Amino acid sequence: MSDEYKNRVVLISGSSSGIGEQTAYKFAEIGDIVIVTYHLNKEQGERVVRKCLELGAKDSLALSLELMQDESIKNLVQQIVSKYGRIDILINNAGKLGKGNLSEQSFDDISKQIKTNLEGLIKLTHQCLPYIKESIINVGSALGLSAKGGLSVYSATKFGVRGFSQSLAKELSGIRVYTINPSLTATNMGGQTGLPPEQVAEIIKKAALGQYKAKFGADINVREYLHGETGRLFYLIGRKLKRLIRIILRQHQ
Repeated sequence: MSDEYKNRVVLISGSSSGIGEQTAYKFAEIGDIVIVTYHLNKEQGERVVRKCLELGAKDSLALSLELMQDESIKNLVQQIVSKYGRIDILINNAGKLGKGNLSEQSFDDISKQIKTNLEGLIKLTHQCLPYIKESIINVGSALGLSAKGGLSVYSATKFGVRGFSQSLAKELSGIRVYTINPSLTATNMGGQTGLPPEQVAEIIKKAALGQYKAKFGADINVREYLHGETGRLFYLIGRKLKRLIRIILRQHQ
């Protein structure tokens, strides 16, 4: 049996739709045990579970998760550990997006984003740590690399996720920790425009399985990795050449 086929227990937060849903299918296709979490829509979670089983998952469960509630986090992990005894891979994907300038957002808007995108992510990781065997993948955002106006709170949480990954990687031994940073993706959160979520999911899967050479704690920026690590090299060279050309043109104006 290849290293890719190991019947891992894979927990994916926010996996009843979007990037998380497509990530669940990627791990189902290689025969893993896929734990799907949903917030409000149980039927949606169960639909994803049925498809995971059709695709070849060894087993799959749909479990409720509210990242703003400590007891929900604890109960989720307890249910998984009671049934399987371990969590091989944790993928922190769930998130909330609040649009608008900071002055337009309520305390509740701010709190939901921070508690879901950062505090809840950290707490879920904390609860899973004693059982994790292989990888922790935190889904960040291109807005955690370069912020835009109107998304200040969301961007702050995603910058925070990157810092968490970098520090956690230094604390742990033998566990892969990465931040995956997608740009605009065609999901409900992204307004159904941008990258196909299955492309992002494929990169998440490869990172979790150790198929990239990136240092633990590193950022894996989706657009750089869309065509593999060789493609990433050409992408980075092209970006540097564009910067160099702009500098030369400015000097000759």
